[in-house]
Amino acid sequence: MFIMLLNYLQPIDEVEKYLSQHINYLDKYYGSGHFIASGRKEPRTGGVILCRADNKEEVIAIKKEDPFYIHQIAHYDIIEFMSTKNANGFDKFI
Repeated sequence: MFIMLLNYLQPIDEVEKYLSQHINYLDKYYGSGHFIASGRKEPRTGGVILCRADNKEEVIAIKKEDPFYIHQIAHYDIIEFMSTKNANGFDKFI
């Protein structure tokens, strides 16, 4: 599993201009089974996406389709996460 940490590079009004395109991107990867969960950071300085992928290269390829990446709205940190303990039923998402 991978954690994609997004940090906004632009003001919120610029983020908002690309938000509907970003949501379409999220929907695509929820539909493919890659994305498990996503949401805004609080305070609103970026976001977090939990991603299921075979390797980091696949996550990087997925990231490159995000309008927030394409239009330099956000910077991405990608962290590989090896779950060793989780809540009952959570393992179906990993």
